[in-house]
Amino acid sequence: MNEYVNKKRIFFALWPSDEQRQEIDAAIQPYRSKLAGTWTDRDNWHVTLFFIGGFPKDDIPSLLSAAHKIDCPSLDLKLERIFFWKRPKINCLYASYVPSQLLGLVRSLEATAQSYGIEPETRPYRAHMTITRKAKSFEPITLAQPLELHWSRFHLVESISTASGVKYRPLDQ
Repeated sequence: MNEYVNKKRIFFALWPSDEQRQEIDAAIQPYRSKLAGTWTDRDNWHVTLFFIGGFPKDDIPSLLSAAHKIDCPSLDLKLERIFFWKRPKINCLYASYVPSQLLGLVRSLEATAQSYGIEPETRPYRAHMTITRKAKSFEPITLAQPLELHWSRFHLVESISTASGVKYRPLDQ
């Protein structure tokens, strides 16, 4: 039996509300013609906190229970620039400053994941939101008006492959 049949591809993320998605859309609208790539469906927009990858379906309730014990502080994140990242070939909204509360949350999620045998990233955490994939290089753009978004909770999100592309779905709503 294929080992992936009993696993879900998951990650922890800040999941924007419908109102926040409208703000994000309005903020990037003036730059759409300057950015080459496949636009990410706005229903998929999120800020990844910790990527887990393939995880046993049967262990997800336990992971959710452990994650619910993590206190999510009130988080304000300012996304102020659009960057091109060469290696994954994405354009993303980027926060040049990551608040200490957000870094603390990421570290708590890493520790929780480690208790399930998942190793944390070795790269420094960079708060960002992917807006296009298969992107082409460009000079970074500073938004005319930075996006100041507020969160008071995080989500465990599933990545689902469909015929029309990847869809993301919060598992804990």
